[in-house]
Order: sequence, then structure tokens, then C-alpha cells
Amino acid sequence: MRIVGNVRVTDILDLDRLEETGEGGVYLIVLSVKVGIGACNAIVGAGSARSELIYGKSDEVGIVLFGTEETKNDLQIEVGGYLHVAVLQDIKVVADAIVDTLRELPRGTCNGDFLDAIVVGMDMLIKKFGSTNKGKHRICLITNAQHPIKEPDEGSKSDQVNTIGQMMKTYGVRLDCIIVSLKLARSMQQKIVDENVDLLEQFSRNTVSKIVCVDGPTSLLGALRTRNISPVTVYRGDLELGSNMKIKVWVYKKTAEEKFPTLKKYSDKAPRGDKFATHELKIDYEYKNMENLDKVVPPEQRIRGYHYGPEVVPISSAEWEAVKFKPDKSVKLLGFTDSSNIMRHYYMKDVYIFLPEPGNIKAVLAVSSLARAMKEMNKSAILRCVWRQGQTNVVIGVLTPNISSADNMPDSFYFNVLPFAEDVREFQFPSFNNLPASRQPNELQQEASDNLVKMLDLSPPGQVELLKPDLTPNPVLQRFYQALDLKSKCPDAEIPRLDANLLRITAPDPGILSEQKSQLDNLRRQFELKDNPKKRRPRTLKLTEKPSGSNVEDAAANIKAIEYQNSGASVKVEQIGYSTPLKDFEQMMARRDGSNWVERAIKEMQDHIYGLLENSYRGDNYQKAIECLLALRDGCIQEQEPKKFNDFLHYLYENQNTLDLRDFFELLSTKNITLITKAEAPDSDVNMEEAKALLIKNEDKEGLSPKLEKQLKASL
Repeated sequence: MRIVGNVRVTDILDLDRLEETGEGGVYLIVLSVKVGIGACNAIVGAGSARSELIYGKSDEVGIVLFGTEETKNDLQIEVGGYLHVAVLQDIKVVADAIVDTLRELPRGTCNGDFLDAIVVGMDMLIKKFGSTNKGKHRICLITNAQHPIKEPDEGSKSDQVNTIGQMMKTYGVRLDCIIVSLKLARSMQQKIVDENVDLLEQFSRNTVSKIVCVDGPTSLLGALRTRNISPVTVYRGDLELGSNMKIKVWVYKKTAEEKFPTLKKYSDKAPRGDKFATHELKIDYEYKNMENLDKVVPPEQRIRGYHYGPEVVPISSAEWEAVKFKPDKSVKLLGFTDSSNIMRHYYMKDVYIFLPEPGNIKAVLAVSSLARAMKEMNKSAILRCVWRQGQTNVVIGVLTPNISSADNMPDSFYFNVLPFAEDVREFQFPSFNNLPASRQPNELQQEASDNLVKMLDLSPPGQVELLKPDLTPNPVLQRFYQALDLKSKCPDAEIPRLDANLLRITAPDPGILSEQKSQLDNLRRQFELKDNPKKRRPRTLKLTEKPSGSNVEDAAANIKAIEYQNSGASVKVEQIGYSTPLKDFEQMMARRDGSNWVERAIKEMQDHIYGLLENSYRGDNYQKAIECLLALRDGCIQEQEPKKFNDFLHYLYENQNTLDLRDFFELLSTKNITLITKAEAPDSDVNMEEAKALLIKNEDKEGLSPKLEKQLKASL
């Protein structure tokens, strides 16, 4: 029992004096903050959480300070005790006044008892809401746990915590404890902190409680979670390991993307004095007959159409239902694999957690046995999941064991969605080992690069991890709410710069940069940057290079041609045309607004060359094909894609009988156009002998054919 004067906690929280009031659908929060001796700037600066408090228009918040010089709470007046605990703000809907109050928290001068603050917060919740809204009452305690709590007149401190925890469970009050870590000079202070943390951890035995340790304002901002989302099961049913083996499981989402709140369009057409105006904008669509625009087509006479080339194909909802894939709700095991076979970067979307069905001892034992066996053998399971009946898509993912270290928490599994083959985007980068020795990094450059990577590590060995995901708020959302708060008060105000808390997340830490300045300077010295201009073919004649006999009209024509080309230079080429294939290919290869333009340009140029050869009559397209082939060869060397060119040339060689390309390959031999060798591109697997061998096979021992000789003479 916790004794305050002559009154017990159970007397204060008497059921007979509860008021049965309150609203449903809102979050009811009491924020208890220590501001007394030893409270650091992170605690007193709890006003940085203002944007977290502005979330739901019906959320209600109260503020209790402990460690203050003055005492201001109802329990002290009613029963005595509870000194140095002040109610700074009664429970009310979040408004600007509460935000302004949090910005300027007073600094206390006395030691504070966090158990007194918790009881005062409980009293505020019970007096206003009673036993209603269970599960939505929450006390958020912010303390450094540096000072001991008072000794009770009866029982022990542990007994006090158990009593308060039982009452919190009765009224459905949750407790979030945020402990601000401080560097303590004496071991005695650390012993007090450890004792207080043990008492706070004891709350989890009787009520829903969570303890988070933070080390500064930024992590405090991330630890404050005023909007708790109640977990909802994604799936309840059997985990089918086989036809005769099934385990009852519940599946929840472990992580989810925090999205922007829904922004609706606002209408200012309502009268200004109308208090009941919703200012919502409603949009209605009308479908009219093309032949008679005055006739509106009702919904029962409409059918959805889908474009298929130039045609529009109508497909009714009944036809869609007939062909729609409708798998049955199930979670089935496909097999096991070594955990090393599942790459971390393959994980997609959110993480799910598989828990045994609550209260089912057999399910708990089965999940624990399977999880521990998979952990011991370093195995992962591949599952096929259909979360609900009528779901149109099937999810394939990997199940990894999660062994619990707590006695009151069963073993479980984590589930990550895996991509299908067409969803995987593999980007191949050439290895430095294939480059010449002159282009490979030396030992000093390699060491400088390794030190740069180590410097970027947020969790270096032996040090505290920086920007922990659980304690790092979303800077984009925080920035949005701050700007929204500012614009709501002053629409013409300029958006201010990022505050210090968000700069710690989005900008490099100045302390780390100053510590690693020598490493950065060394990196600059080891790598000398030089301009590497690309060599481009001249696209137009310079005016100073006019051919002999040109006149004023020729110069004017050249100027018009240059102006025309410059006007079209800003237009991005999407495909290779028949009029200027070389220019189109060069521009597509130079595009860097996507990862597939190089591959697409090579493929289209191959198709263009094949079309020229296929439609050639007596070799009339050979010269154009060779020009395009040379451009393709140069592009593949420049972009380190020798295999694509070599495979294409091999394909033409294998189909030379079909396309009658014997003379074409003889022409290639005279111009010495071969496969791309390893000397030209390190990624090539063709040596010089193999490149020449392909053309030697096509050389006629008696010389060139008469037709080819005639073509060569004509070209000369």
C-alpha cells in the first residue's frame, strides 16, 4: 500500500466517488514531466513535442509537473501529501494554449517523486472520465529517475507499485515511461537510477507499460507517441505446415509507413456566419450520350471500357468476376531454405509478426518448437499467404524465427514479403578487378575509402547507436506539422528554417565531422578529380568550314539548319527513327533520367540494323547498316556492355544464310569490324584470336566475290 498522510491509494481511487463521464473515440493523455533538480534541457525542452500533440482534433491532454517548488494538485488539498507536484494544465482538448505552455516549462528546484506524479495523473483521469474509454487512457512519464522515491509507512516500494499497477489495470490506463539518460559521476546515483528503473519495469506485470531510454531532445521527440494505433489482426487461422499439421496463429503488422494525414478540399462558398457549415467540396460526375449531349446516361446503362490499341473493349463487372482470380484464405508452408539464401535487400513493404493464438498452449509450444529448431539450424521458411477470403493477390514471403528473452512473451516469427522475379531489378556494376592496373585504386586510396565508410557507420563498435529507428521521428512529418501550425496562425508567414532537433536528423553531425576532419582531408588528397569531357561527334557544319563555292544563300541555309537542330535539342528522344538513327541512338545513350535508357537504345539499334539487313536489296543497305553497327560497337564499349554487341554479331553470323549476309560479313572483314575484345572492354570474355576467328570463317580463300568488289569500287 502507498500511504499519503493517513490515506491509502485504494481510498483515493474509490469506485464510489467516480464520475461516469467522458467521450468515446478520443485519446486521453496525462503528460507527467520532471522539472526538478537534475532535470536536463531535454526534459525541460519537452515543448519540442508540440507537433506530436496536434494530431486528433478531439484528443485531450493534461500536464503534471513534479519536482516543482510549489504544490498544486487536488490530492494534496483533499488528503495531504503529494508535495512538489503541480498540475500545470487540466485535461482538455489540445489547443494553442497547451502548445504555448509546453514551450515554456518552468525549471523546478526540488526533488520529485514519480510515483506521486503517476497517482496524481490517475486521479485526474478517473475524476473526469471514470471507467469509460478503457484502453485510451494513457500516462506519459518523463523523468531522469535520478532521485529516490519516499519510503512508505507500510509495506515496500514494490508493494506500492503493485497496488498502483492493479488500479491502472482496472481502469484501462497505460503507462509510457521515458527515461532521459544522464552521465552520473557517482556510483551511488547510478544505484538509485537502477532501483527506480526496476520499479518502473514492475508496472508491466499488472498493466500495459513501456519503458524507453533517450539521451537528448531529438530522441525524446521520437519517443513521444501520443497517437497509439490499436493493433488489428491481418490474419487469424492455421499456419499449414502439411496436410496433417497445422498451428493456430494470429498475424499482426509489426511496422507500417507513417503517412501524411488526408487533406481534403475546402470550400469557402458557405456563409461566414453559418456555424454548422462543413466547408466540404463535393464533386458529382455526369455521363452523357455522344449522339445526344442533353441525355444523361444512368449507371445501369454504363459499362467500363478498356483501351486495347486503337480500340476500346467494354468489359462488364460480371465478366470481371467470372475471370477474376479468387484464392482461398490460407497461409501455407512451401519449404525451408538456409537463411543465407535470403538477401536482406529483397525484403518488400511492411513487416508482419506471427504469434501463437492467445490462450492456446498447444499453439504456443508448437510455434516455440518450430522457431527454436529453425534458429538452431539457421533456416528460414517460405510461405504462400492469402490473408483474407476474396483477396485477389497472393503474397510470397520469408518467415524468420524471433526467440523471446522475456518470460511473459512467447516465441514468434517475423514475416517479410519477397519480390517475384519480374519485380527484381538487378543493376550490374563492373568490378575494379577487371580494370587495368593503372585504373585500380592503390593501397592508400583503398584505406582512405574504408575509413570513409567506417566514419558513416551510425552504430560503431563500442559506442551508442545514433538515430535509433525507434527514437527518430519522421522529419518530413514533423516539418509539415510545424509549418501547418505556423500557417494556421499567420497565413502570410514565411516557413522558418529547420530547428535544431530536425537538423540533427537531416544534416551531418558537426561534432562527428570535426572529429573526422583528418580522414576527409586524407580522402581529398588521395583522389585527384579531373574533368572528363565526353567526345561527341559534330552534328552540324561550323559556319567557318563552308565548302568552296558556297554563297550567301548556302550560309543562310546552314544557319536555318543549325537553328532548327537547336530548337529540337531540348526534345528528349524516345526511340530510334529511320531518318536520323545515329543521332537518335547517341541521344538515347546519353539520357540519365532512367536506368533503362542504355539497354533500350542498344535493343532498338539492334532491331534497326536487323531491319536494314532484312530489307536490303543486293546490298543497298549495307553501308547504312555498317555505320549503325559501328555506332553500336562504340556505344557498347563506352557503357561497358560488350556482351550485348558480341551476342548480336554472333546472332547475325548464325543467321547469315537466312538473310544472305555472306557479302555483308566480307565487307565487315575489309573494314576490320570484329567482336569487342577484353583489351577494349574489361567485361568482355573474347580475346583477340577469337574475335578474328569469326571473320576468318567468312573469308573466301580466292578473294572477294565480284559483287562485293563492284560495291567497294562504287563506294570509293
